[in-house]
Amino acid sequence: MQGLLRSLWDEPRPPQAPRRVWRDRALVGLLAVAIALEGVFRTDLQWRPISVIFAAAMLPTLLWRRTQPLLAVAIPVVLSTVVQLVTAADPAEMGSAAYILILLYALCRWGSGREAAAGLVLITVAVLAGVVSGHIHAGDVAGAFAVVFAGMTLGGTFRYRARARMRELDQVKLLEREQLARDLHDTVAHHVSAMAIRAQAGIATASADPAAAVDALRVIEAEASRTLAEMRTMVRVLRRDQGGSAPEMAPNPHLADLWELAGRGRVGPAVDVRIDGDLDGVPASVGAAIYRIAQESVTNARRHARHATRIEVRVAADDASVRLRVSDDGDSTAGRPVTASGYGLLGMIERAGLLGGTCEAGPNPGRGWTVTAELPRTGAST
Repeated sequence: MQGLLRSLWDEPRPPQAPRRVWRDRALVGLLAVAIALEGVFRTDLQWRPISVIFAAAMLPTLLWRRTQPLLAVAIPVVLSTVVQLVTAADPAEMGSAAYILILLYALCRWGSGREAAAGLVLITVAVLAGVVSGHIHAGDVAGAFAVVFAGMTLGGTFRYRARARMRELDQVKLLEREQLARDLHDTVAHHVSAMAIRAQAGIATASADPAAAVDALRVIEAEASRTLAEMRTMVRVLRRDQGGSAPEMAPNPHLADLWELAGRGRVGPAVDVRIDGDLDGVPASVGAAIYRIAQESVTNARRHARHATRIEVRVAADDASVRLRVSDDGDSTAGRPVTASGYGLLGMIERAGLLGGTCEAGPNPGRGWTVTAELPRTGAST
């Protein structure tokens, strides 16, 4: 128990809390209208001027509830207590003043453990002060704390869910980096093996045929250049990696393996593959990434594209880049993710980004879904 309390006390703020956006200002505007209407039309308000002024004056605290959650809670709690003690009025009697629950939610969602504890202590002191002064009945204390804990529990719940999702997304990215690093490792190993064979051949023929030895050196030089490029890419990936389980051992895919996608899954929409452009000399890392993105896209289309009859896989290459387009003619609203909320799509985006490219997915204007990717022909730059 002591360890749990200690961990809650030491809990830091969540990283990258969103700042004010237009929705926050819209919320404040709507609440201002609600406060004005309630102040005009509600007939049972005992402290109308004080309640309306207090509710309206506290609205700006909503604008910094994420960046300064403790301050946003402390201001209305302290001021309402002071108003109660000085005037005997209840400044929170208006129903529209319930927006303060949003501040309690934000305190546990975006505040640190110390801030949440300080806010809870502050609220407890305010409630006890109201009981002692007679402004709050002892029987209402349980209800007040139930409302407070409800708002704070909701904030803590969403905080935990967001953290769990971030861990899952980080794991997906990590696995994708591991797979890409393994592909690059195998590619480098292939080039080094070719260099060793050429070197042995050059040594064996050097005395009898010097020209053949020179040719072998030229081949070794070309292989070494490609190997260095692949090694730079691999180091770039591994520097962003932070450890994890060993990747599965399977043969590295290549661009030529794309034709196999057309022969898979006889049940379901037909897959049509077309490759245009000169693909000679495309690094194995780029070829493997194009294949894996296409494979994931076809798998998603077969799984989620309702009423689809056809899946098209198009690959085009030029001197600068290799482009992939996978589209289907299924229902665009069949529950497929538009953003990177899908883990498969997140992996595709991560792999493309590691190689200096881009990957996007979304519904077509009419029917269907399209995934596009573009990777530099030479792989990621150093």
